Amino acid sequence: MDPPEHARPLVGIALKVASTLSFTAMATLIKLDSARYPIGELVFFRSFFALIPVFAWVAWRGQFPAVFHTKRFGRHVVRSVTGGCTMFLGFTALSLLPIADATAIGYAAPLMTVVLAVLFLGEKVRIYRWSAVIVGLIGVLVILSDYVGPDVEAGASERSAIGAMIAVAGAFLGAVTSTQVRAMVHTEGAGTIVVYFSLFTSLFGLFTLPFGWVMPDLFGILSLIAAGVFGGLGQVLMTQSFRYGGASMIAPFDYTSMIWALIVSLLVFNTWPTERMLLGTGIVVGAGLFVIFRERWLGIERARSKRAQTPTTPLN
Repeated sequence: MDPPEHARPLVGIALKVASTLSFTAMATLIKLDSARYPIGELVFFRSFFALIPVFAWVAWRGQFPAVFHTKRFGRHVVRSVTGGCTMFLGFTALSLLPIADATAIGYAAPLMTVVLAVLFLGEKVRIYRWSAVIVGLIGVLVILSDYVGPDVEAGASERSAIGAMIAVAGAFLGAVTSTQVRAMVHTEGAGTIVVYFSLFTSLFGLFTLPFGWVMPDLFGILSLIAAGVFGGLGQVLMTQSFRYGGASMIAPFDYTSMIWALIVSLLVFNTWPTERMLLGTGIVVGAGLFVIFRERWLGIERARSKRAQTPTTPLN
């Protein structure tokens, strides 16, 4: 990354917040469209039309057609399979849950990524981050408590519980995908990863065509295309945000997505989360922020240690 970009953290933060707005717009459209169209059709439109802003971004960076060059084609396939399954599960959860609840449960993914990074990437995690992961997962259980028990509305408990479990499964697969991406970024560019993912998930969605797609009307087509464009735009904005600042500085602003989700829940869907859901969300967000800031502190400490071990140039 170029030094001038690092000197513009406010630009990075603004781009990150804009990406959460774009992803929330996508999720809102997906939830609205899920009442009329099957999940596979939603996945296709979300992935295929995401290529519009993604290809524009790649061309702007002068990486077209070099973006298709890869020596890790098999890794892209595996990453796209897990990522595609994550999308299927996420969209299904959105169709069954309030958008704020689905967003909150999705926050478990970064915490699960910490665990998977230890198991599969050999990363070292000490007691502080382990404690944050455990606390965060307890927060998820607090959120899930809204979907089980005698106080859940009769007739809605089964559907709600299924939606919540699907959201948890989606968060887990999202963590698996994030772990794969962390292993790929050392050899593959961000544009290459995003392009292959969008292409493969478009193909996966297209495979569901024989299972009964619904022909959309003009408004439906525009809504489905917009969902894809917002999804791709969110990906581009998120990727660009990290070019203007460190991950530990930018990542905390991912949680602004809950603000937009709460606004959408109230204004579009006329729903408001329960006190337990808000409490659980607060716990999960707090644990996630601790992990992020702990990573930042460790990075500073490692940099200091490296400087201290570097021999100074002797004076003549």
